[in-house]
Amino acid sequence: MKNKPPLKQRIKKVARKVHLFLGLATGLIVFILALTGVCLSFQDEIRDFGADYKTVPKESKPFLTASEVKEIAQTIFPDKAIHGSVFGKATDAIEVIFYEAEPEFYYKVYLNPYSGAVLHKEDCLSGFLAFALQGHKTLWLPKSIGAVLVSYGTFLFLIVLVSGLLLWWPKNKRHFKQTLQVKWTKRTSLKKKIIQIHTILGVYLSLFALIIGITGSIIGLNWFYFIVFKAVGGSKAPQFIIPNNISTPNGNPSDTIALDQLIPQIKKDIPNYQNLELHYPETDSTAIYVEVSYSQGVYYDSDYRFYDQHTLQEIKPNSIYGIYKDSDFADKTIRIAYDTHVGAILGLFGKIIVFLASFLISILPVTGLLIWWKRKKDIAERV
Repeated sequence: MKNKPPLKQRIKKVARKVHLFLGLATGLIVFILALTGVCLSFQDEIRDFGADYKTVPKESKPFLTASEVKEIAQTIFPDKAIHGSVFGKATDAIEVIFYEAEPEFYYKVYLNPYSGAVLHKEDCLSGFLAFALQGHKTLWLPKSIGAVLVSYGTFLFLIVLVSGLLLWWPKNKRHFKQTLQVKWTKRTSLKKKIIQIHTILGVYLSLFALIIGITGSIIGLNWFYFIVFKAVGGSKAPQFIIPNNISTPNGNPSDTIALDQLIPQIKKDIPNYQNLELHYPETDSTAIYVEVSYSQGVYYDSDYRFYDQHTLQEIKPNSIYGIYKDSDFADKTIRIAYDTHVGAILGLFGKIIVFLASFLISILPVTGLLIWWKRKKDIAERV
């Protein structure tokens, strides 16, 4: 009876097979996600560049009311649903968001907050950035297929990363320095150069790639999202929940008057807001939902506030999406996932990191494929 090889050797053997087969299976997906991630790293800055219609001169007149904004915007797309209206500061245009899932319709209409004049209409499903986002979310495939491939491809990429680290992570400090140095001479073969590039990039990028992969899996996979939430001690409902009203309509005040009073009331109560995104009630029984943003370009620290549409009494949901100061560690872990994934959590510096990391990550599946192809070719030549 032959002695079994040491456990470490057996683990590396399994890791090598996992890395190879899952790497080949997910390589194209990772390549597309990484390159589209590069394109999307500065999407907000690109969209804001030259967008003069987003600002207006300050006037000594009151803003349009929420119902007036809805009425004006609805004349532009009478048969489409308004997702929400964004009210900013005195020099910010009002942004009205139209969105329907099937068939997908996504437009933004910008209004002068004082006169109601239409400043701009933006088709959010056209243009290069929309094309890149579609590739990042669905690989340009039907959503029912592409979204699944993206979500599970991202999760499997995490396993590829871990298996790669098991294979190539340096044993000690001396070995670490040697591994992460490019040592090419005139005699260094192309195959060895490719292996060095793949190994060095894999080790250097491991932390960034793991963060991007984990946050991407939280965003894309409900079961992974739930496991992470519970693992860090989550106790609230992890879903986004719009509660029902706690009163019944009595006609005094009318729903329209109550709705129009809400934005001025929030501006008075929360003067340090960045913008207020109002979501009109979908039914007579659901509360009004307002997202209060405090920071430009990030979402994690926003307050999600809900108000009875008849009395404007605030309703607190038992959900992680409530008032940010009431969030615990588990709530914040989930809420920072998106901003961490795109690098916005660290501002411009974070976006630069994601830009560079995404570009370099796109090289990993290419060099991995070349290593596999060269080895396969070498075996064929020896036979």
